[in-house]
Amino acid sequence: MTEWFAGLSWLEVATLLGSSFLGSMLTAALGVGGGAFLIAVMADVVPPLALIPLHGIVQMGSNASRAALTRKHIQSRTIAYFLSGALVAALAAVWLLGRVDPAWIPPLVALFIIWLCWGPIPELGLGKTKAGLFCGGLLTTLATMIVGATGPLVSAWLGRSGVDRWTYTANFSSCMTAQHLLKIMVFGLAGFVFTPWLPLLGLMVLAGFLGTKVGLKILGKLPEARFKSLFKWVLTLLALRLLWLWWRGFSA
Repeated sequence: MTEWFAGLSWLEVATLLGSSFLGSMLTAALGVGGGAFLIAVMADVVPPLALIPLHGIVQMGSNASRAALTRKHIQSRTIAYFLSGALVAALAAVWLLGRVDPAWIPPLVALFIIWLCWGPIPELGLGKTKAGLFCGGLLTTLATMIVGATGPLVSAWLGRSGVDRWTYTANFSSCMTAQHLLKIMVFGLAGFVFTPWLPLLGLMVLAGFLGTKVGLKILGKLPEARFKSLFKWVLTLLALRLLWLWWRGFSA
């Protein structure tokens, strides 16, 4: 069984499955950054070089299911302009990845999570213009190749102004699905081998689906404001622990 899960212990596998379930449940119930939670946990378990592509596959599964369920509300022009920028970023990323030391990925992820929790994320609302959508696809796709959990940035870029929640959800989920798919393709071209991880990834996608189902059932039943504040601190502590482990290994 160890071979199936690329050398991970049962405890590590259980941790990944639990975090996939919990992250999806929290996102469905509260709209909180489940992707950021998942990558913070994964960064403590999987090798740095595997972190971004594996996280991308799990998140692609989650976003693709939402996109499929809301497909009637998708604005194809919005997706097309965003995707055009994302494609340019993907081409640039093929060159970029070969110049980034994987050892720096965990601290970059940790700092990005802390910024997502406490830094300013303006409601950019640039999703109305062709140039804005192109730039959003370009910049956020470049970012996701290094730090992974860029959902809040894509959300800020698309904005909610001028569209109802169903259209926003459909557009956001479709853009994120395309972005994660491009990321997976880029890492594949860069030489990352997904095969040893496929059984674990399949279980994580399933756990995420079950978490979404549970989260939708408790939607609105949790004290949102207090819970979101607590969740920010949990993410922050995970990020600080990740920084500490990286620094201890770096300075050893």
